[in-house]
Amino acid sequence: MDAVKIITHKRDGGELEDKDIQYLIDGYTAGRVPDYQMSAFLMASQLRGLSLRETIALTECMLNSGRILDFTSVSSLVIDKHSTGGVGDKVSLVLAPMARACGICVPMMAGRGLGHTGGTLDKLDAIPGFRTKLELLEIYNQVRETGLAIIGPTKEIAPADRLLYALRDVTASVDFIPFITASILSKKLAEGLDGLVLDVKLGRGAFMKTPQDARELAESLVHVGEHLGMNTIAWITNMDVPLGRAVGNWLEVEESILCLKGDGPEDVVAVCLSLCSEMIVLAGLTDTLEEAREHAQATIDSGRALDVFAKLVDRQGGDSSVIYDTTLRMRSVEPIVITVPLDIGGYVSDIDALKIAHASNEMGTGRLVMTDSVDPEAGIVLHLRPGERVQPGAPLASFYTRKEDQTERFARNITDAYAFSDNPVEKPNVLIDRLTVDGWNSAA
Repeated sequence: MDAVKIITHKRDGGELEDKDIQYLIDGYTAGRVPDYQMSAFLMASQLRGLSLRETIALTECMLNSGRILDFTSVSSLVIDKHSTGGVGDKVSLVLAPMARACGICVPMMAGRGLGHTGGTLDKLDAIPGFRTKLELLEIYNQVRETGLAIIGPTKEIAPADRLLYALRDVTASVDFIPFITASILSKKLAEGLDGLVLDVKLGRGAFMKTPQDARELAESLVHVGEHLGMNTIAWITNMDVPLGRAVGNWLEVEESILCLKGDGPEDVVAVCLSLCSEMIVLAGLTDTLEEAREHAQATIDSGRALDVFAKLVDRQGGDSSVIYDTTLRMRSVEPIVITVPLDIGGYVSDIDALKIAHASNEMGTGRLVMTDSVDPEAGIVLHLRPGERVQPGAPLASFYTRKEDQTERFARNITDAYAFSDNPVEKPNVLIDRLTVDGWNSAA
């Protein structure tokens, strides 16, 4: 085998054999293929494209570069969810306890925020004492004993993905759909899943900006997942506006707890109920999504999902008392309230998710590179959302930051993210499209 010949073949538009892809991935993981040759392969693939067969082969090679967990002795109902990331996306914190409360085994491997999207692990880090970094044996024992873990990637799981992701980040090949597909599914398949529900975000605050791109990514993920033996369903959801009212790590934990108590924002609850219903049907616990939705809602109404979340926090070293009473986590930052301009009335017509994300990140919620630190208390609370009535002088939003010398600029940026209308405005539909192996089914 010769890396140069493989790269040349792809550069000239050829389709690679499975053994060619395996040679490159195995060689790069072992250090035999250098960065400069793998960079050439990444760029040649981005420019010439990868077929579905090549994407499947790439995913399988990345999966087999490390350990694959096996929970067959624990449960036959091992289901997870993955989101492509968005502004205010705290769904995992609500959904995982709901699914577990329904009897589903959920070994959720999550990520950290980078760029304008928040990360599930950063939100969990805002809970005092919570450990997101567990060893492989700890993960297995926790899932075996409790049926739920939310943890960060380990060095044993899909090491090829970890190496390739770092290289993609500096070679302009992050946004290539076959690479995104292989990166997501190699890690999820390594969890030993029976099924996966995907939340593909679409809009200004998402990586997928157009319906065509979002549908293409969803189709790639579902087709590859199904081909590799994992029942896979995808939803496309709206990320033109932030999800929920809270953007920021501890603020989103608080909002997640509200959802688990039955008092969360309706858009967050809608996504959680829909995705949980899919997980329940994939697990074979009900025959229909309607029945599944009743089961999912019951975990909220009964308090079981909240109890599961508290037990998860306790098991991973966190202070579970703050789950039942969030005021026990003392704040060191006071909110700054922005009011509606006196010349504005009518209704909120829009909130630009990307502008809110940039404003929040500048306050300290996010990172530009993985080594950046985050402020768990920083963030924004949106008191008014699209479709809601506006009263001049009423609270528009609040924000939290330690950067006291920049508060006026932050206030302007948040206000600029809003648009208003004199006429009533319909609330945006958060659930857009649903994809199964049988095809598309519009949420409308």
